Amino acid sequence: MMVRRFCGNVAPMAEILVLYYSRSGATAELARQVCRGVESTAGATARLRTVPAVSPQSEAVAKPVPASGAPYATLDDLRDTHGLVLGSPTRFGNMAAPLKHFLDGTAALWLSGALAGKPAGVFTSTQTMHGGQETTLVSMMLPLLHHGMVLVGLPYTERALSETGSGGTPYGASHVGLTSEGATLTEAEKTLAQALGRRVAALAVQLARS
Repeated sequence: MMVRRFCGNVAPMAEILVLYYSRSGATAELARQVCRGVESTAGATARLRTVPAVSPQSEAVAKPVPASGAPYATLDDLRDTHGLVLGSPTRFGNMAAPLKHFLDGTAALWLSGALAGKPAGVFTSTQTMHGGQETTLVSMMLPLLHHGMVLVGLPYTERALSETGSGGTPYGASHVGLTSEGATLTEAEKTLAQALGRRVAALAVQLARS
């Protein structure tokens, strides 16, 4: 585990797992911005992970390492993290099946209470302005509440939340595609995604010190 110097003592770095599923690239870009926010927080570091797509054929198995992008997440990634930021595109107002499938397999962590008391946040992306962003964010919050995690949102003290004309909600960071270049985030969307990463990381650092 990474360590840092604090008041003459060695203190562990708070590692934040940024876990997402993405098809078009927009959610992946939000994840990278969240990581920037985490990494800008003193005493925190980010671990970027994704999940494989769900096959309609039950016998199909994903390769253990993706061809590109972030590595696939494991239960150990969740168990070892000091905080979690979870992201998914919307699927009819709900999180995407691959991310739900991964979360459905975390019963052992629930039984042991491995995630209880750790901070968490959520983010999402849609291609339309009214594409179910807030319900998707809430759908990701529900399993985190069952795990006993402490949810972190985006208050209106974040100026970009009042100024954005695209993505951004008090429930978490978001992106609205609207154009053919759907993976291109606005400056406000980037700002809010970074703010979410900072907020989760800052709370994780405080909890790690206490």
